[in-house]
Amino acid sequence: MSEPIEVRIQINAETHLVGLCRYIAKRRGQSTLFEYAESWLEHPDAFAIDPANLPLQSGPFARTSVKSALPGALRDTAPDRWGQMLIKRAFRKQGIERTLSEIDYLLAINDQTRIGALRYRRGGENHFDHDVERYRVPPLIQLPALLNAADAVHGNSETADDLRLLLNEGSPLGGARPKSVVQDLDGSLAIAKFPKPDDTRSIPHGEVLAMTLAGRAGLNVADSRIETVAGRPVAVIKRFDRAGDARIPFISAMTLLGAEDGEDATYTDIAEIIRMYSNQPIADLHELWRRIVFSVLVSNLDDHLRNHAFLYNGEGWRLAPAYDLNPVPIEEKARELTTWISEEGPDASLDIAVRAARYFAVKDAEANGIIADVSAVVDGWRDQAQQLGMAAADINAYASAFT
Repeated sequence: MSEPIEVRIQINAETHLVGLCRYIAKRRGQSTLFEYAESWLEHPDAFAIDPANLPLQSGPFARTSVKSALPGALRDTAPDRWGQMLIKRAFRKQGIERTLSEIDYLLAINDQTRIGALRYRRGGENHFDHDVERYRVPPLIQLPALLNAADAVHGNSETADDLRLLLNEGSPLGGARPKSVVQDLDGSLAIAKFPKPDDTRSIPHGEVLAMTLAGRAGLNVADSRIETVAGRPVAVIKRFDRAGDARIPFISAMTLLGAEDGEDATYTDIAEIIRMYSNQPIADLHELWRRIVFSVLVSNLDDHLRNHAFLYNGEGWRLAPAYDLNPVPIEEKARELTTWISEEGPDASLDIAVRAARYFAVKDAEANGIIADVSAVVDGWRDQAQQLGMAAADINAYASAFT
């Protein structure tokens, strides 16, 4: 067995020991044992970091998987494809060629910018980062350097300094596309999402367009904008897991459903976990159904379970603001949702959404009104795209996503 890592959580400006997680590497897979600390079980503000799979009780929780042995709440805070690629390359630059474990990846990104409120350190350590003295979140003015570093990674020409710059920021919220955390003008944390040199359309413009339309259509959505860096668009999206210096506990829908990457689920499944764990279920159910309608109308088709999340508010798990909304032209992907609306099938269909409305506490009389309201906003997408500075060629490229 390996040495356990301490799982801690920051709430009310204090960091508390939540429990220990022991990772066991095997030739054909891996497993973990997680156990809550007695001090956390007795804490007056204690809550289950994953109420579906790690209920707040004593005794060990075992998990074995060929994909990810980390408990879901921990897996949600680990780097995804972009971050893992950076970490692999950084280890190679240091001459380390061994196969990296999930714990290596988990501990390689920076504690200060990690998603949610969980924090980790190895047993016996008294800090959460290996390079505490050198680290600081880069200000917005460093976007050119970060973009250049991301381009170098894409072209396999990155230096150790490029990797160090990007890795210091980690990869919150996961995903495959290049990104970094930055300190916004008001001092808050934001995610900078970069274009790739081989993009055939402006992905940053498309995401910010969808986020802007979503907000105007009445969805709870993360704040976003476009910053132009050396003539190229960068999407800057406010972090919603922070309130000043306070960290807000975060968990994905995939974790609450006990699912693995690539497994199927439906929006009606998410509705069930809202009923179980939200302290304002009707509001969250209505919000989720409005998001379904919006996703159908803008062809937001990559709506996998990691792109739905919940934040703990002290009383329950509320649906997090919408994020990773990306219109997909019909030429690139059939109009099928990654997360189906219901068991009827994957089609991005308003008819299916209306038939499923009752699962989201939406009455038939309300459904058509919501569709009309959202449609009226989405119909103005070209004007909004122009206001964001989207080029005419990109507007034409996105047209089939909105028709």
